[in-house]
Amino acid sequence: MFQKLLLLLSCFLLLSVTPVMAQTSTTSVEPSTTTTYVEPSTTSTSVVPSSTTTITTDNCEGNFDCDLDVDGSDASMFKSDFGRSSLSNPCPAADPCYLCYQIIHLPKTGQTSSYDTGDDGDLEKGAAWPEPRFNDNGDGTVTDNLTGLIWLKDAACFGIRRWGEALNDCDILQDGYCGLSDGSISGDWRLPNRVELESLLDIKFYSPALSNTMGTGQWSQNDPFNNVQPYYWSSSTLVNAPFYAWSVDMLDGIVSGGFKDGGNYVWPVRGGR
Repeated sequence: MFQKLLLLLSCFLLLSVTPVMAQTSTTSVEPSTTTTYVEPSTTSTSVVPSSTTTITTDNCEGNFDCDLDVDGSDASMFKSDFGRSSLSNPCPAADPCYLCYQIIHLPKTGQTSSYDTGDDGDLEKGAAWPEPRFNDNGDGTVTDNLTGLIWLKDAACFGIRRWGEALNDCDILQDGYCGLSDGSISGDWRLPNRVELESLLDIKFYSPALSNTMGTGQWSQNDPFNNVQPYYWSSSTLVNAPFYAWSVDMLDGIVSGGFKDGGNYVWPVRGGR
């Protein structure tokens, strides 16, 4: 009897207990279906070359001749030195010779006799001289076609002068003096610098080292200059001895310093850049 009561009690306890189970209903996070897709803007501004920009001349093409040698060397140098491209970096249209002004074409010295291999007379480097080399303008002036400088035809008009006097003589020179009928006024003329004065030399000659009008032979009276003398003042001062100025000997082409209170001849010039 007692055993039956224990069995009934056990069954009752088993039926009255509620089992605790693990939760199986987990929440799944689905990707949002409301994500906004951003389309590329249809209002973007496209930058295009201005229709008003026109390059009328591409000077890389070589349709100019700054040094007047008719060989196109200006164009080839323009392109090789500056890397211009008609598409990405066109040459400036305003002044085709602008960069040519930065490139100095040094002329030949005139020397043609060679005294050793590789010397000046052997190589004859430099820009060729124009022919004729000089033009007698018929008004007391002579134009050097190599440099564009205009020289007084009478190369001894002022005689021997001190350096300061030479500067003043050139500054006050004008039409009506020294055989001039060119319309020049005071201030047009000046004493040439050392390089300008040296540019007259033709060192294949001696006594004087100066060519004739054509540039093919030696100077003689009135071809094209008159009264050429040995030593001429330049306007250039010796930087290490400012009481001296450079002078050029037209006899043999020697360039040296002269005491400013000494005396040399005066050869006025005008023009040039």
